[in-house]
Amino acid sequence: MILSTKVLLEQKDGVIYVTLNRPEAYNSLDVPMLEELLGKLQEASKMEEKILVLKGSGKGFSAGGDIKSMLASFDTPFESIMKIIGGVVSALYEMPKLTISAIHGAAAGLGLSIALACDYVVADSSSKVAMNFIGIGLVPDGAGHFFLQKRLGDVRAKEVIWEGKTLSANEGLKYGLVDVVADNLEEAIANKVSEWKQKPVLAMIATKAIYVQQSLPSLHKTLEIEMKYQGEMRATRDHKEGVTAFIEKRLPNYIGK
Repeated sequence: MILSTKVLLEQKDGVIYVTLNRPEAYNSLDVPMLEELLGKLQEASKMEEKILVLKGSGKGFSAGGDIKSMLASFDTPFESIMKIIGGVVSALYEMPKLTISAIHGAAAGLGLSIALACDYVVADSSSKVAMNFIGIGLVPDGAGHFFLQKRLGDVRAKEVIWEGKTLSANEGLKYGLVDVVADNLEEAIANKVSEWKQKPVLAMIATKAIYVQQSLPSLHKTLEIEMKYQGEMRATRDHKEGVTAFIEKRLPNYIGK
């Protein structure tokens, strides 16, 4: 195992495991963690293993972007943060391997966007998913619009984004946000990995590459547009109120400005 502070990279039985490892903060993603995740994904892409599993340590997959350190702080230029986020989801989406995201606990906001960048999403039956940027007056980033549109279509994607509701694993399955709900997450992952290993994986990866290459212009354009609108939303009074209300653990008072 290659040890790190916030992201772990492990090779085991022909599979690469990338683990979000900030359990004390429910694997919420601050800038250093995003940078480390990008580096680990780039490293993983060069390894010979053909299957990658992305998971989280502790009580959940990822609570999303670290609001206190990333959204409410201007220590790192906004565009730099967005480019790192874009690099993470692009590296995962373009990964020349078959990828699985293993969701337990919560996968919310940017955490859900990253999970959806994988080819196959498995969720523990007790897990929750949410595209909840609307709760702090923002739009999804991490190509969340792209992944939701791919899975749900425009109408259902807007519904999920605008409502920002927390969905159970089974509700996520019904929407199409996850592919499998399992009572035993580790067993379900092991079964899928075993199934894939018995197939012509190179042909499967080639099919993935065809779809990825067709979709890359749309992915890159989505990331570009998300950066534009996220920048505008960050400057609104509603966003500042949303962050303040989140930190103060109260309901926000939005005024549409």
